Amino acid sequence: MNQEISNAVKSARKIVIKIGSNTLAKADGTQNTEFMSSFASQCKKLVDMGKQIVVVSSGAQVSGVSTLKEWSRKKDVHFRQALCAIGQVELMAQWRKAFAEQGLHIGQLLFTKDDFENEHRSLNIRNTLFTLADEGVIPIINENDSVSIDEFQIGDNDNLSALTSILWSADLLILFSDIDGIYTDNPKTNKEAVLIESVKNIEDLRKSITIGSTNSFGTGGIETKIQAAEKTTVYGIPMLLANGSKENILENLANGSAKGTLFLAK
Repeated sequence: MNQEISNAVKSARKIVIKIGSNTLAKADGTQNTEFMSSFASQCKKLVDMGKQIVVVSSGAQVSGVSTLKEWSRKKDVHFRQALCAIGQVELMAQWRKAFAEQGLHIGQLLFTKDDFENEHRSLNIRNTLFTLADEGVIPIINENDSVSIDEFQIGDNDNLSALTSILWSADLLILFSDIDGIYTDNPKTNKEAVLIESVKNIEDLRKSITIGSTNSFGTGGIETKIQAAEKTTVYGIPMLLANGSKENILENLANGSAKGTLFLAK
């Protein structure tokens, strides 16, 4: 049992949970609706425990591909942005259905980097998040991929979730990926790789691990997850990286039976 992870989840009242594209996509690239339903059910149990949940959800492009399969191979930026516009609607429709089954309402928020850098916009974001959460509504956040260009692009939802956590004054950020946590090397290619369950010093961590690249669905990778931890821990917000594809992952993190990497707050 990982008591440290269990305590982090149990003691947090305001939790931001980021779900990556790999967790939301099946092997064929279509929406993993079974995961979404299960995740909403687990969120309901946390809400019933008095916790507030904000979800940062990737998957607009995945959902777009699920809808318009003939566009899946188009690489032109305009097609990709159009695909995200179509997919975002499908993504939110599925999230609405999943949370409605639990008697919960959702609200959609789409951001660009400029929203966090503008004082008035960031204050409005903060106020909206507080209002939604206080009223028991689950905010679903994503980057506004259909209008984002390099100048205004956050680029990945790991860092978006970190910025959201700081702005909302969260108690914990959970990143769901397709691995159990941070390893000394890529566990998919190196069977000798060891899971690092607790991180106190991120600078020392960087020196002790091998950082690989991202994969076909995601825009991040281990590097962006470490960047997210660097952002939140400075503000006293611990960050937990875990495997979102594991059954009942939220419940098992709370009871200490699931693996993960916990970045301790400074």
